[in-house]
Amino acid sequence: MSLIDQEPEVDTLAHLEDRIQKAVELVIRLRHEKDAALKELSETQAAWEESQTANQQLTEELESLRSERKQVRNRLEKLLGHIDQLGAA
Repeated sequence: MSLIDQEPEVDTLAHLEDRIQKAVELVIRLRHEKDAALKELSETQAAWEESQTANQQLTEELESLRSERKQVRNRLEKLLGHIDQLGAA
């Protein structure tokens, strides 16, 4: 085998090593990106769950306040009715 025959083989091997190294770097980078994305997803899900809980609490509070307002309105109407009766008598 001559020196000329070995040179293309060495170049091919160097090229293959370079491509493998780039592939390894790409896999490492993609794994880091995946881990970051999974962490962000987890944080987003936790924030969503918290917001759902807060939303439920606010909805319940709103309903309670509406009910209380209705009761106060009814009591005021009743009192105004009594006052009207006093004025008519």
